[in-house]
Amino acid sequence: NMAKRCFFSFHYQDVIDFRANVVRNHNVTKDNNGGFFDASIWEDAKKHGDVALKRLINGGLDNTSVTAVLIGSQTYSRRWVQYEIMKSIECGNSVLGIHINCIRDKHAVIKAQGPNPFDYLGLEISADGCSGTPTRWDGAHCVYYQDLGRFSILEQPQDKRSKNWQLKTWLRVYDWVSDKGFDNFGSWVS
Repeated sequence: NMAKRCFFSFHYQDVIDFRANVVRNHNVTKDNNGGFFDASIWEDAKKHGDVALKRLINGGLDNTSVTAVLIGSQTYSRRWVQYEIMKSIECGNSVLGIHINCIRDKHAVIKAQGPNPFDYLGLEISADGCSGTPTRWDGAHCVYYQDLGRFSILEQPQDKRSKNWQLKTWLRVYDWVSDKGFDNFGSWVS
């Protein structure tokens, strides 16, 4: 049974606050490294603009089969987290969310759960059920997502076709503390 290679999507503030590291480092101790960018690599790509960032993310997703979205307070609104989620779906990764605000930060503080990014992103399913066009909630309406166009998906049933669905229709979300992530992460991503 091959270990699943996991891509971690997160907002950098959660690394600074240490919450994202708890999940990522737990994974390292279990000897299953996947896509993770050092802050310096990220900052460097940022200087070179959108195409460089997309290339970095696309490369990071290569050879991974699972994307774990670490959900803090601002994760849902971050442009590049949104891209990582959408691109992961296009690549065929299974995608899950993990609430991390319940993890104590470096000052031992916990926060209320952040908004679920899968509530703010969607897929408009084609009439034949075989492709999806990414959408996002802009605060007032559902709009077509600008960073990625339509892509092929597993054929969706009749009742899903020709409609826009929030990603939460398909994707599961866990809480690191109450759902005992340290013990259960392996089964979440399997």
